[in-house]
Amino acid sequence: MFFDSHTHLNDPCFDEDREAVIEKIKAAQVSGMLNIGCCHASSVDCIAMAETYDWVWAAIGTHPDTADEVDEALIEVYRGLCSHPRVKAIGEIGLDYHYETIPREIQKRAFRLQMELAKELNMPVVIHEREAHGDAMEILYDFPTVTGVFHCYSGSLEMAKELVRRGWSIGFTGVVTFKNARKAVEVASWVPLDRMLIETDCPFMAPEPHRGKRNDPSYVPLVAQRIAELRGLTAEQVAAATTQNAHALFRLDE
Repeated sequence: MFFDSHTHLNDPCFDEDREAVIEKIKAAQVSGMLNIGCCHASSVDCIAMAETYDWVWAAIGTHPDTADEVDEALIEVYRGLCSHPRVKAIGEIGLDYHYETIPREIQKRAFRLQMELAKELNMPVVIHEREAHGDAMEILYDFPTVTGVFHCYSGSLEMAKELVRRGWSIGFTGVVTFKNARKAVEVASWVPLDRMLIETDCPFMAPEPHRGKRNDPSYVPLVAQRIAELRGLTAEQVAAATTQNAHALFRLDE
């Protein structure tokens, strides 16, 4: 019923109880999820999990926080991994200027190299973008044929409108349930239902009333419920639409 479009269920924090969490996910009627790579090693782990569970798919790529690992040799490795039938996107890739532990120019080079791969392979991308709106959009403009999802969207309504106009989808996490989430609520109230995805980004950003605790995909129905409240819909309607959107964007039925 529900599709969690952005998870990190291979994170070590689940090593002690992953099977119990998976049973919890099934009980919450979560029928599918995209497990997202953040570096080469985690991308390989994502593929292994997708091979184990037929309701899990993988995205492979390098997050801006580990952008210094990206070079032409790694792109060749990723090119090979993308041929795996359970790999459905390149991500999460992008820019993050919040801490800037990785210099901006290195982040931008890694982003461009992975966008070039997505263009070559005609694959959707999963974008992580934090406090780097201008530079991220500039790079996207250089790859007009590449689209995907801006996960855990943190930009303005105006930027969301531009992304949707250009064919992008917008992903919403438990942040929409937070009391101070004015911007996320504004965008979630506007985004066309056929361009919306829901996600947990687990183990991070658990929705209310679990904020501050370890997140997992069993909480994604709470994201759907909050969006339903904002839009005058039922959680079931949001679940159906966002599941269909995920299947279409990531070509899960091919």
